[in-house]
Amino acid sequence: MTSMLTHAIRNLPASSAWAARVFARSLSCSSQLQAAAVQPKSKKTLAKSGVKNIVVVEGVRIPFLQSGTSYADLMPHDLARAALQGLLNRTSVPRDVVDYIVYGTVIQEVKTSNVAREAALGAGFSDRTPAHTVTMACISSNQAMTTGVGLIAAGQCDVVVAGGVELMSDVPIRHSRKMRKTMLTLNRAKTLGQKLSLISKIRPDYFAPELPAVAEFSTSETMGHSADRLAAAFAISRLEQDEYALRSHTLAKKAQDGGLLLDVVPFKVPGKKTVTKDNGVRPSSMEQMGKLKPAFVKPFGTVTAANSSFLTDGASAVLLMSEEKALAMGYKPKAYLRDFVYVSQDPKDQLLLGPTYATPKVLEKAGLTMADIDVFEFHEAFAGQILANLKAMDSDWFAQNYMGRKSKVGAPPLEKFNTWGGSLSLGHPFGATGCRLVITAAHRLKKEGGQYGLVAACAAGGQGHAMIVELYPQ
Repeated sequence: MTSMLTHAIRNLPASSAWAARVFARSLSCSSQLQAAAVQPKSKKTLAKSGVKNIVVVEGVRIPFLQSGTSYADLMPHDLARAALQGLLNRTSVPRDVVDYIVYGTVIQEVKTSNVAREAALGAGFSDRTPAHTVTMACISSNQAMTTGVGLIAAGQCDVVVAGGVELMSDVPIRHSRKMRKTMLTLNRAKTLGQKLSLISKIRPDYFAPELPAVAEFSTSETMGHSADRLAAAFAISRLEQDEYALRSHTLAKKAQDGGLLLDVVPFKVPGKKTVTKDNGVRPSSMEQMGKLKPAFVKPFGTVTAANSSFLTDGASAVLLMSEEKALAMGYKPKAYLRDFVYVSQDPKDQLLLGPTYATPKVLEKAGLTMADIDVFEFHEAFAGQILANLKAMDSDWFAQNYMGRKSKVGAPPLEKFNTWGGSLSLGHPFGATGCRLVITAAHRLKKEGGQYGLVAACAAGGQGHAMIVELYPQ
């Protein structure tokens, strides 16, 4: 990379000590999952005078599956409908009590551009319940949740369902622009002569389709390519990335086998068997992972299929209420949703550094420090991306030169970090991941005896999100 960022970061002190510390922890997976006996914390609540307390009553997701598997013949609204029905079944909340529904998605199906509305109708909600769809790349369901928070905080609603969905098994493939223009013009032609004249202008290259790509519009660079450059800029080795990916899959497998993934609800796929668990959790070995070739920057890149999140189908949903409404209805909430921030940075050299920029801002907003956080749930787009964020967060130099801060915020300790797996192993349906992060943080806080969780994620376009989750009093 020729940018100043790359040049400067290459001159940071060697990271061998940091890497040794990180991965000594990462290989002790079994001990991390046995942390349930943590002593309860006695920290003050983050409630603010004059501000409504907004709670997560429940959150669910259908199993996240590798694209092209059991959900391949469905449409996005089918998955979102299943998540909504799963939420209704688990909570028994009356459909007519829900004031509003918000869903996040990234790659929209043109037939159901407002997938929130179609899924809501399919799940049996009243046609008088408003619903809309938002998109903000990988933080789309984060945006759906905070939109719900805003509606409740403003007094517009008491009960909001937020969620996200993605179906990578069937993405829109368009005709070329020249062909689209010709077909639209042909549709307006009035005489046979006009139609024949237009048809005669069609050339073979008109039939070449426009295939979708996970690429940045502003840079024309795929996210994987950006992740490879980011890993190189922060001197994250292939070995470190593979070790982290193995950690994610190993922890996810232990959490799955241990019954910790309580947000997963079964989904009876029409014409197929009932799906009960994520199918991308596949612990491998360093030897097997080491055999894979670079996926993006060839032949010397370090990002491979094994240390990247895979294309995933899935949907999620959370039930949000004002605390007053939840208690009046007899619910015991799981957690409060507290302060949150959104950030943006350079979409080329810093595309995936959203957590680094968002974390110190949300901590300052909440009046907390890293030491106050009991569980961290960060989105894992690529192993190199997550490790670059950890390294950037632990660098005074980066904080001073790129974030305008006097000192670093510090890296989260791995014994508190994504200890039930992450997007690398559980899967990453772009629009649905944010809800998984929030409800997992809530479940981990209850299981491990903590009070504050920090959820953070990067997104395409060089954006990011972070939120503080506070455990509801037990």
